[in-house]
Amino acid sequence: MDSLTPLRAFRRIVELGSIARAADALDLSSAALSKQLRALEAQLGAVLIQRTTRRMSLTDTGRAYYAECCRLLDGFDTLEQSVRAQSEQVTGRLRVNAPLSFALSTLAPLLARFMQRHPQLQIDLSMEDRLVDAVGQGFDVSIRLSAELADSSLIARRLASLSQMLCASPAYLQQHGRPASVAALRDHALLNYSLAQADDGLQVPSEARASVNNSLMLRELLVAGMGIGALPSFLARPAIAQGQLEALSLQDWAEPPRHVYVVYPTQRHLLPKVRAFVDFLAEALPVAMDGDS
Repeated sequence: MDSLTPLRAFRRIVELGSIARAADALDLSSAALSKQLRALEAQLGAVLIQRTTRRMSLTDTGRAYYAECCRLLDGFDTLEQSVRAQSEQVTGRLRVNAPLSFALSTLAPLLARFMQRHPQLQIDLSMEDRLVDAVGQGFDVSIRLSAELADSSLIARRLASLSQMLCASPAYLQQHGRPASVAALRDHALLNYSLAQADDGLQVPSEARASVNNSLMLRELLVAGMGIGALPSFLARPAIAQGQLEALSLQDWAEPPRHVYVVYPTQRHLLPKVRAFVDFLAEALPVAMDGDS
């Protein structure tokens, strides 16, 4: 029982004019409510309500105490409602970490929509292809592209899926031919994403002609006809649709699937700004990644 419970019970008795009616309203027994009233009077050392078998009435002390109870309870309720309303507003600064290529190609238009929806929110976006310590660096939300996430103290929510697509430009394929197997890649110029996880990259029996740590740069090299490489589908598909790249299918290489996760620190009460951003991504990202979700 909190310290305001006896005050609320006393106020209810006075307003309803009966312990029995007040007990019904509070879902208590009359005996239990009478016990609360006696305990309150004992604590105060004063009689608040004169009770007989036929009627009850406030004493002078009870009348003054009732007025003060109403003032305090109304003030507390107003304060509680104000704090609750503030806690539900999407305000403050939201620190987000995301892979550079994904942020520029896919997240940017979604982030603009989210900011328009929540004009009182400030966004601090850090774009980094390397995996960062989200908690240690103070990020509220981190977006990760991975086949699977290692166990951690973070909460992870899977939002969408994507694949790795082996690509080359039409000009390169016209000049050097189209490989049909992994072994045939030995005779081609290969371009590699250096930050690929072991299960994400293309394992080929040849030295890469170029190794870059950014997928956008890798795409530009592929479009320029510098060789063959694997791109995430959110970068490969637009270039293929525009005729800049062609997808290759090798008989002994399967496209390893990856997923888009949003991760955030474990909290008993999730901050409204984090909850709003995570829910927004869960709704908007699969649509934005048409064909990959």
